[in-house]
Amino acid sequence: MSAGDDEPRPAHLEFDEAKARELEEKFDAEIRFRALTPAAGWLVGGCLLVLSLFHYYTAGFGLLQETVHRGIHLSFVLGLVFLVFPALKRGYRVAARSHWLRPLGIPAVDWLLAVGAVAAVLHVPLIPLDELAFRVGNPSTADVVLGGTLIVVLLEATRRSVGWPLPLIAILFMAYALFGPSMPGILIHPGASLSQLINHLYLTTQGIYGIALGVVATYVFHFVLFGVFATRIGLGQLFLDCAAFVAGRFAGGPAKVSIFGSAMFGMISGSSVANTVTVGSLTIPAMIRLGYKRPFAAAVEAASSTGGQITPPIMGAAAFIMIEFLGLPYTTIILAAVVPAFMHFFGVLIQVHFEAKRNGLRGLSPEEMPDLKAAFKRDWPTVIPLVALIGIIMAGYTPYLAAFWGITLCIAVGLLNPRNRMSLGEVAASLRDGAKYALAVGAAAATVGLVVGVVTLTGVGFKLSYIVTSTAGEMAAWIGAVVPADWIGPSALTLLFTLIMTGVVCILMGCGIPTTANYIIMATIAAPALGLLGVEAIVAHFFVFYYGVLADITPPVALAAYAAAGMAGADPFKTGNTAFRLGLGKVLVPFVFVFSPSLLLVASGFTWSEFFIAFTGCVVGITCLGAALSGFLLVRTLSWERALLAGASLLLVAPEIYSSLVGAALILPVLARQAASWRRARAAR
Repeated sequence: MSAGDDEPRPAHLEFDEAKARELEEKFDAEIRFRALTPAAGWLVGGCLLVLSLFHYYTAGFGLLQETVHRGIHLSFVLGLVFLVFPALKRGYRVAARSHWLRPLGIPAVDWLLAVGAVAAVLHVPLIPLDELAFRVGNPSTADVVLGGTLIVVLLEATRRSVGWPLPLIAILFMAYALFGPSMPGILIHPGASLSQLINHLYLTTQGIYGIALGVVATYVFHFVLFGVFATRIGLGQLFLDCAAFVAGRFAGGPAKVSIFGSAMFGMISGSSVANTVTVGSLTIPAMIRLGYKRPFAAAVEAASSTGGQITPPIMGAAAFIMIEFLGLPYTTIILAAVVPAFMHFFGVLIQVHFEAKRNGLRGLSPEEMPDLKAAFKRDWPTVIPLVALIGIIMAGYTPYLAAFWGITLCIAVGLLNPRNRMSLGEVAASLRDGAKYALAVGAAAATVGLVVGVVTLTGVGFKLSYIVTSTAGEMAAWIGAVVPADWIGPSALTLLFTLIMTGVVCILMGCGIPTTANYIIMATIAAPALGLLGVEAIVAHFFVFYYGVLADITPPVALAAYAAAGMAGADPFKTGNTAFRLGLGKVLVPFVFVFSPSLLLVASGFTWSEFFIAFTGCVVGITCLGAALSGFLLVRTLSWERALLAGASLLLVAPEIYSSLVGAALILPVLARQAASWRRARAAR
């Protein structure tokens, strides 16, 4: 090893993986695990290791029959949830002492729930397929009892791992199925008996064993595991060094490092909270030292980190579920996500830039900047797994096979790289942690299956879609009476109001349930409403996906913003409001790609001319919005300038030439006044 390899990084840019994991556990309820006694730790760790090895092997050497594969996955997940997550929040802090009511320090009731969950889950996969086909619609007593048991333990497991909202939503949907004749108006339906409901949710692949669980068991788990290994071998640190080299020297340097670092780290982690605590543990203190106010520093990191779920190639669990819902190759989903992800980060970046200019904040000094050449000389092997993963996906192979080779190469790099060598014990620990991090999303996916099952059983999705579109049509008729038809027609108005209502519901749903669960529910219920209005399926799914992600920075339950606020010592609600303001580009862009699908690159009828018009309008519109919100363009803006810029931003992102021309006209007086003031300020120096 050469002397250059040992050059220390600037202290404030050194990534502490252990500290990041500690912070993540503190702020993310989905990984707030129970403290275990040594004996319980060995048992649980062994089960987690087996679960990871099962998925690693099947990803590389072939999946099992669908129901069997999903059943094995869910039996491990639910059994482990009761051993890993305490019934009450305070139960995770200190390991309980072992006695006869607490074998190995875990309450006896949790052991019973774990055993009951495993037995109920494995009952269906053990039924021969020909017999199972006969019993669908004609369940035995054992089917009804075990199916009811599974529903109950599944709801409790989800409550423990992700909180109350998702189980309550599932309970409301099941109540709707049971009490259909008592529902009002269009929502009325014949109803289902308890045994019919359990039959549909338990014995068919439209309920618990449905698409959501299948995607987690065949895609999501593997990419969670890949993210853990990629971080362990040092790829996250290399990303941060690259981000600092690219953006650190400019005005407000650490904030821009936060944006670029979060975008790059999002390529290997689809979790908003994980991105926030990992990158934020470095960038938030640097931003505060530079002069940013604490809530703003925290908000920059939170808003940037939510982009991880929309950044290819991993994009969180929802991207893999899109594959199943839409029947499209993963490469198509990745390509469609590129421009909207760019727009999100550009929107945050432009506001950060204006904020830095307005407050005269400097960039990083040469002493604070990393040596990119030395960083690549040290850490270049860590890039190999990511390049291989992307290459295998782009070659058309399955995502889980790509993840298999990505994980394999991570292990090889970790074992062979002398700079950041992993021991066999650390490899086992990574396999264990990857499985642990995937427990909550596994339980949530199975619970979402209850909601989806009720939708397919009762047809409520189409009824809700009709209600939404009818309401939007009435609102459009009212507005159309005062707005000239030449400006915007009735059909466009109806679509606009449908999008607004859908977006609001997505954000409200996302306030209490994980992004993946939110996406599945809204894709099942809301996306059909957009389809009724002629919106292409991939466009509708991307719309509800993006608005679900927005919930992570939308008060009152903005998990990423609250995690960042805790790290910055800032007011959580103020941080959430600021993060939402910084993420407003993500609010506007989905409307653009609905009205101009060419922005997604893969929608039908794509043309480069339409793409460039929409792209240019978006960039200019988001810049105007950033200037209006920040109070700065070339110099500080006046009140009338901010009003004109805000109005221009809305007109410019509307993919229609006349509105864009009006928006451009609104900018002209602002630019004239700004340019004159800027010249005077330079002359006075």
